[in-house]
Amino acid sequence: MTNDMTKGAITPLLIRFTIPLVLGNLFQLTYNAADSIIVGKFVGEEALAAVGTSNPLMTLAILFINGMCLGAGILVSTAFGAGDTKLVERQVSTTAIAGTVFSLAFSAACVILANPLLRLLQVPTDIMPIAADYLRIVFAGLIFTFFYNFLAATMRALGDSKSALYFLMISAVLNIGGDLFFVQALGWGSNGCALSTVISEALCCVLCVVYIRWKVPVLQLGRRWLVFDGSLLRKTVSYGWASAMQQATVQLGKIAVQAIVNTMGVNAMAAFTAASRIDDFAYTPQQNIGHAMTTLMAQNRGAGEHERVKQGYHCGMRIEAAYGILIALAVHIFANPIMKMFVTDPEVIHLGVRFLQTVSLFYLMPAATNGIQGFFRGVGDLQVTLVSSTINMIGRVIAAAVFVLMWKMEIEALPYSYVVGWVLMLLYELPMLVRYLRSHENDL
Repeated sequence: MTNDMTKGAITPLLIRFTIPLVLGNLFQLTYNAADSIIVGKFVGEEALAAVGTSNPLMTLAILFINGMCLGAGILVSTAFGAGDTKLVERQVSTTAIAGTVFSLAFSAACVILANPLLRLLQVPTDIMPIAADYLRIVFAGLIFTFFYNFLAATMRALGDSKSALYFLMISAVLNIGGDLFFVQALGWGSNGCALSTVISEALCCVLCVVYIRWKVPVLQLGRRWLVFDGSLLRKTVSYGWASAMQQATVQLGKIAVQAIVNTMGVNAMAAFTAASRIDDFAYTPQQNIGHAMTTLMAQNRGAGEHERVKQGYHCGMRIEAAYGILIALAVHIFANPIMKMFVTDPEVIHLGVRFLQTVSLFYLMPAATNGIQGFFRGVGDLQVTLVSSTINMIGRVIAAAVFVLMWKMEIEALPYSYVVGWVLMLLYELPMLVRYLRSHENDL
């Protein structure tokens, strides 16, 4: 199943494409959220803190893989929009081979180096064994994470954002059931959550492969899955590396912030873990709107439909603004009952609510930055997205260090550090956007 986004009304196209992306990512977030809720409820605060402090490293690997898949997906979208089926096939097979090698090597390295990596994060010694075991199990299944994200990104690049959602919904439900079985029934603690996640992701990969085999003719490559195009790999790496480094830079910033949070005590760590999960749920749809803009703009750029590229940007920004306002109100108003879903300790709930009610006041900023980044990815300029994300994270980490370590501020220091990063990001992106639009006025 594919979807030609070079024709039809743009706003309905973006909305229809975005909704499955949002739902898919929300279901994917339920992997970590379910782990946090079940560990927090049935194991204890130390285990929750261990899962939380391991999460940035896991997310770094996943986002790096996602970045490479996103970069390759932009090339697939452009080739598909241009009607070049052979180029689509070579792009897909080359990315699959290179990604498999990378994910296996990265997985092995992280399993071996779990303890040193956690020590870099200043993880307390009393929860180090729990965090290390959890991390090793999840990284052992990283190959399944790559294959699902690669196949899903490829289908999205072809205009199909629904199919991967259905598989992920099934997988998420199984993950929650597995968490309850391994943790509550068998008493395996946080290791049971990790094992459930790996099994669920493996199943998701199987479902994607079966669906493609029967329903997506353009991806039924047979022996052509073994075609490796070195010249195409270089172009893929140039796109994928910028996108992956952007994703990795963002997560490295989060890891640095986590290390700062780890100096604030177990209660603050647990509150930050739970509140960050909620913040991810609020923030992810903004990213998805930007990704929908990227796919639509890349397909139309490949087809030479420059006016639709411009229209896609304006429609996407309006959707970003509307969502930003709605989610800010929802998080601010319902912060307390949402936190109670994750933890029962009153102090942890109080700290988490303070974090969420502060950060929600500024959700229009990431709405704007995600829309602008969707634009630049769609027109093929990934350097702007990389630089802006780097500026964001550097500003965020420096601000968090000053607010927490020097000024001894409490948990509100963390959302205020986010604001510093977003402001710096916009100060870079907006002039670049104006400059691009002026220099390409005849094209757009």
